Amino acid sequence: MTSRDAVTIRHVAFEDLGVLEPLLAQRGFRVTYLDAGIDTLSPAAAADLLIVLGGPIGVYDTDAYPFLSAEIDAVAARLADRRPTLGVCLGAQLMARALRADVRATGRHEIGYAPIDLTAEGGRSVLAPVAGVPVLHWHGDEFAIPDGALRLAGTSGFPNQAFALGDWALGLQFHLEADPSRIERWLVGHAHELASCGIDPRTIRADAREHGATLADAAREIFGTWLDRALA
Repeated sequence: MTSRDAVTIRHVAFEDLGVLEPLLAQRGFRVTYLDAGIDTLSPAAAADLLIVLGGPIGVYDTDAYPFLSAEIDAVAARLADRRPTLGVCLGAQLMARALRADVRATGRHEIGYAPIDLTAEGGRSVLAPVAGVPVLHWHGDEFAIPDGALRLAGTSGFPNQAFALGDWALGLQFHLEADPSRIERWLVGHAHELASCGIDPRTIRADAREHGATLADAAREIFGTWLDRALA
């Protein structure tokens, strides 16, 4: 099996590759984490696969977090070259901004396990296995669909939740990658946000027990199919 590099930009330690990491290992990928604002992003340029994960900041926070500008530039360069790129939550928002689409704070929050509505294109896409399966939402910002991209999913409160450019770029506002067996790390790491939004962590904990395994199975199928197509 030929070994390939999967470079992952991480913004907070507990928002990691989750259920995606073992899948990458099984497929022979060498996984390297780059911690945003600390590590140089130069390995992202030549990697066979770039994954940009979530975090509790916004793409518009470049004055407070200048490293975001370097991330946007790195993502833009990969997308211009049509190199396989996956973005989750903040990662998808960085992809959208790199493609010159609007990203903004809404003043609202969507947090917890709830269904996602697939568009007609989404139902024919790699996301088909998640139809009817509650996914993990954890966002307050929203992105516009970039020019040339297909809108794949949404909810009533956040109508743009996923987009794709060909088979090589996929942006997901929601979290398929989160390992339900480690949801406690999210509940502790985002305790202040949960409290400020009036969300009881016990609800998310219970929903992770109820829906986590089914979502993880769907996520593995989705990521596996996307990897096969993106790296063909």
